[in-house]
Amino acid sequence: MSIGNLKTEGNKGNNFPFQLKVLQGLQCTCDELKAIGIDTAAIEAILTSIAADIANLATEATLQVIETNTTGVSRTPTFARPAGSNGSTTAGVYSVSFASVGTGNAIVGGIILKPGETLNFDAGALNNTLTSIAYDTTTNAGAELIIITLT
Repeated sequence: MSIGNLKTEGNKGNNFPFQLKVLQGLQCTCDELKAIGIDTAAIEAILTSIAADIANLATEATLQVIETNTTGVSRTPTFARPAGSNGSTTAGVYSVSFASVGTGNAIVGGIILKPGETLNFDAGALNNTLTSIAYDTTTNAGAELIIITLT
């Protein structure tokens, strides 16, 4: 056992404290397993105790949040292909993707999006949403975007 046995950090090559703790932990585990033996009632009692501890920690409100967050939600994609126009996406969407598919530069959110480049915005967590994002395809000839939003 020589993990972390560096001359530049920690105990400067002395790994004894780490090794001792690992060995003590393994011995404790062995002792506990020997005490249980083949008595399945003891195992059931330990599992029941662990389940009770978990139940005491989890409140009904916490369980509701967990249940709500595991429910799948269907999102609707919307597509737009502006060329020679400007505007902005609708606020309150869950994600937006911009792809510059024209021959000229487009502007998205105040920055230049060159032909072939893409930008993706995701609100993150389950119920987060994005604010509106401005775009402009009028400043350069040939600028064209494909915009996909999820609502």
